[in-house]
Amino acid sequence: MAALLNPPGETPPAEGSIGEAHEERADGGLWEHPGLWTALIVLGAIIVAGFFLARVFGFG
Repeated sequence: MAALLNPPGETPPAEGSIGEAHEERADGGLWEHPGLWTALIVLGAIIVAGFFLARVFGFG
């Protein structure tokens, strides 16, 4: 059986946390708002669909 180097209940140095705190990155502004991009995509889809519906019903 291996000899314990640390008393029972203590975390050995090799198993401790070595993570450091990190800084949060800055907000990406307009480019990181999925609602805006979703709205633009939906609006574009509606415009394209409207164009095809207008062509089917004889407008344009």
